[in-house]
Amino acid sequence: MVNKWVSIITKLDAILKKLFSSTLDIIICGDININYLTDNARKRKLEALLKTYHLTSIVNFPTRTQKKSATAIDNIFIDATRIGNYTIYPIINGLSDHDAQSITFHAINSKPPTLKQMLIRRINEYTINDFLLKLSYETWDTVFSSNDDNVMFSSFIDSYLTIFYSSFPLKKVSVNKIIIIIIIIIIIIIIGSL
Repeated sequence: MVNKWVSIITKLDAILKKLFSSTLDIIICGDININYLTDNARKRKLEALLKTYHLTSIVNFPTRTQKKSATAIDNIFIDATRIGNYTIYPIINGLSDHDAQSITFHAINSKPPTLKQMLIRRINEYTINDFLLKLSYETWDTVFSSNDDNVMFSSFIDSYLTIFYSSFPLKKVSVNKIIIIIIIIIIIIIIGSL
């Protein structure tokens, strides 16, 4: 049971490492099966991990109520310092033993996102065929016109890259610099480990 929990924390850390950026807003939400209304070791471990990515729990009310208990095991984690003003409240629907949560962000930046230019090479079937055709027409005379290995290699690289750059030229594309990713994590697997 402990190994499964450690594995989940390790995988979550790996995912967050890949996604984390100063220009990225990350929101994690779902059934995490850790009661945030009480202090416990798993809560502290998860909080410690999420704080390294500036993520904080914002659900402070029961999300699962049964006859003898009320727990907050469904949660939303945001970077409250970046996202700003928000309102969160429970939605009691009676369809499940878990209540839904609704979050409204009030401080949404209405200006268009900053666009960033990026250089890419389009590599597809057409450009690959063009590259192969140009290579087939290359005589490589300049490569074999010398007996010096260094000169031959430099000549080969020059010819090869000339063909490569003509078949796969750099193109400018616009990329949205500010990306909001919502990660919905429903960790039902933890149910068996609790």
